[in-house]
Amino acid sequence: MCKVIAICNQKGGVSKTTTTVNLGAGLVREGKKVLVIDEFPYLVKTNSAFPSILQNAWDELEIALPTIMEQIIMDEEFEVSEGIIHHVEGIDLMPCNIDLSGVDVSLVNAMSREFVLKTYVDCMREYYDYILIDCMPSLGMITVNALTASDSVLIPVQAAYLPVKGLEQLITTIFRVRKHLNPGIQFEGILISMLNARTNYAKDIIELITEYYGESIPIFDSRIPFSVKAAETSAAGVSIFSLDKKHPVAGAYEELTKEVLAHE
Repeated sequence: MCKVIAICNQKGGVSKTTTTVNLGAGLVREGKKVLVIDEFPYLVKTNSAFPSILQNAWDELEIALPTIMEQIIMDEEFEVSEGIIHHVEGIDLMPCNIDLSGVDVSLVNAMSREFVLKTYVDCMREYYDYILIDCMPSLGMITVNALTASDSVLIPVQAAYLPVKGLEQLITTIFRVRKHLNPGIQFEGILISMLNARTNYAKDIIELITEYYGESIPIFDSRIPFSVKAAETSAAGVSIFSLDKKHPVAGAYEELTKEVLAHE
């Protein structure tokens, strides 16, 4: 049975894409078939999970997520295998490009506009064990589509005050989606990322997150340490497991993978 997880935070720079890639790679290492859906077109050339595959030709893709979503909006048929890119580490990718901004406009007047991405995702469920959606850093209609299509949401949050402060708006949005659009969506958990565990400030932030959300939302035991090496994975177009499998970040994502698998 396929599980769809939205990796979501309206704030950028919280290791959302890095988490999507490394969790996906971790699940593949555990024998799972994984599809990553990229919803973030604006940084694909410089911060993509898979730049080496496409050789920086993202905007030249004939088939990408916006293409499929436009076909669904226009009630046209689409091939489920179209546009899928196969990564050397075993992850499949449905890439995005700059045309997604046009889809956002098209969704304004679309029938059942919140369910467009769900139509695509539901068609892909039979082929994968996990589908990971790397959400845009916003709470607009594209992100609402991702939450509507998902079984659960994983929230990476940087161990700093402002990112934690922004959690309230995101969680309110998720509860609204649960109430009106997707009653079955659950919280996969809050993932503390970019953590410098040696500072008292980071410890205070962890206590703050636990105090405010610990009783209602799971908080992963795994914590992703701050590391330049983790950021380098995006530029290299590989996961941390391929770049340096003995690195502490690799160990942290391995533990995260085990926690996610335990939720099956």
